[in-house]
Amino acid sequence: MKNNRVCELLNIEYPIFQGGMAWIADASLAASVSEAGGIGIITGAAPTEWVRNQIREAKKLTKKPFGVNIMLMSENAEEIADLVCEEGVSIVTTGAGSPGKYMEKWKSHNIKVIPVVASVALAKRMEKSGADAIIAEGTESGGHVGQLTTMALIPQVVDAVSIPVIAAGGIGDGRGVAASFMLGAEGVQVGTRFLVSKECTVNQNYKDKILKAKDIDTEVTGRSTGHPVRVIKNKLSRNYVKLEKSGADVEELEKLGAGTLRKAVIEGDMDNGSIMSGQIAGLVNKEQTSKEIIEEMFNEAKERFKLFGGNNE
Repeated sequence: MKNNRVCELLNIEYPIFQGGMAWIADASLAASVSEAGGIGIITGAAPTEWVRNQIREAKKLTKKPFGVNIMLMSENAEEIADLVCEEGVSIVTTGAGSPGKYMEKWKSHNIKVIPVVASVALAKRMEKSGADAIIAEGTESGGHVGQLTTMALIPQVVDAVSIPVIAAGGIGDGRGVAASFMLGAEGVQVGTRFLVSKECTVNQNYKDKILKAKDIDTEVTGRSTGHPVRVIKNKLSRNYVKLEKSGADVEELEKLGAGTLRKAVIEGDMDNGSIMSGQIAGLVNKEQTSKEIIEEMFNEAKERFKLFGGNNE
């Protein structure tokens, strides 16, 4: 896209990021998104050597830039922060904390740092700490979520910072891309739709659950613990919500949720696994390659821009 700061910053064709989904975002998915002209992301919420191997595998699959998402509260966050420097990763996205203490190190290795935020205050803080861009994520997204909707969050973050803003949360087709740009964003991050890409290695049961989802099939668990997570409703989520309403303590709730994402992603357990998904799941109804997804989304977005006399090429 012409005159797009995200594309210019990262030397990419389309200003679209693939979400760094834990247990899901591996070399296969990340490389396919990068090859298609966007930015693929490998999850850093995994053992250090696994992440290293995925980075090296992605380099075999694509010569284009890709990134690693680092959950800063992870036990091995320090190791992953060093690893991205050692392996020459060009982009880091971060969540669950401030990347401030790593910023100087990453910058010395020419790494572009793009934190995920859920509020204006955090966006301002990230800009001051040296972030190259911001991913502003609304509560419609899957996995760990904040409180504000994408519609409310994006324009306020755009007004608060001077660096490029990438919109996330509830974006699943070209209409979502166009809406994000209308709100002032210069790029988008997409998770749920890439879950059903042909290059995504998640268990087929998980993909089928997304493909069959309706608009009201997700709910947020964990508000009482301070770590809310959006998932598709199932036996696990119902039990979790029931425990929350009964006043269960954090330890009991964390025990129930431990290891459940792996059950869903790897084992395909749709009853006892945590099926993280955004509210946009009801809009996702077909498996495609990452290339097909990206091209379809941006072609549709261009048609939407034309309706308003725009030409966002």
